[in-house]
Amino acid sequence: MAVLQVTIALIGASGGNHAVNAIGDSLALVEARKQIESRPAPAPAQEKVELPTAEEIAADPSVLPPASAGSNGTHVPHASNLSREEIFAHRRGDADSTAILLTGVALAPPDAPEPVQGAINAANTIVGRPYVWGGGHASFYDSSYDCSGAVSFALFGGGLIPRPLTSGDLMRWGAPGPGRWITVYANPGHTFVEIAGLRFDTVGDEQGTGPRWHLATADTGGFVARHPPGL
Repeated sequence: MAVLQVTIALIGASGGNHAVNAIGDSLALVEARKQIESRPAPAPAQEKVELPTAEEIAADPSVLPPASAGSNGTHVPHASNLSREEIFAHRRGDADSTAILLTGVALAPPDAPEPVQGAINAANTIVGRPYVWGGGHASFYDSSYDCSGAVSFALFGGGLIPRPLTSGDLMRWGAPGPGRWITVYANPGHTFVEIAGLRFDTVGDEQGTGPRWHLATADTGGFVARHPPGL
C-alpha cells in the first residue's frame, strides 16, 4: 500500500507523460521489497540479551548497560573505549519523532512509518563500511559505498527506490523540498540524507570516512532538498 501511495503521488507530481515510467518503477519497487523480505534473518546470538524498548531508552538511557549496546541490524563491532556518557543514547533535540543514536547505531522512533524504520535499519547494516567511489552502484549489496550508494541503500531498505541512484539522479528524485521524516540533500558532487532527525553521511570524521550516522547537522548550501511524497 505504501508503494502504491508513493507511486500515485509521484504520478500526480510529474504529470501524465511520466505515468508509464512511474508505474514501471513501482513494479520494480515491489520486486525490491520482495528482495528485502526474502533476505535470511541474521543468525541469533549465542547469548540472548533482553534489551529495553526504544521508549525506555529515550526516557532513561541508563537502563541500557554498556555491554548490551544493541546492534539493531548492524554487524559492525562497536568500540568499548568510550566513556559511559558517550555510550548511552543521544538524539538531536527533544522531539519524540527523532531517532536515537546509540553507539553509532540509529534506533527508529516508535511512531515512525514502516518505510522510515526500514530505511534506518538498512542504513545500520552498512555503518562502518569503507568509502569507495562507485561502491553500492553495481549492486545494492556491496563491501563498500560512496555517498549516493549509501543513501540509495537506505532508501532501498525503506522500499523507496528500485535501483541505486547517483547524486545527479537524487537531485531529481521524489518531491522538492524537505520532508517530515526523510530529506535527501544532493548536488553533483555529494549527497546525504536526514532520516528522523539524524544525518546519514559518508563524510570523514574522527572514525574515518564511510557511511555513518551523525547527530550534527551539515551545511546544506548548494544542495537540492528532495523527499519521498508523504514522508
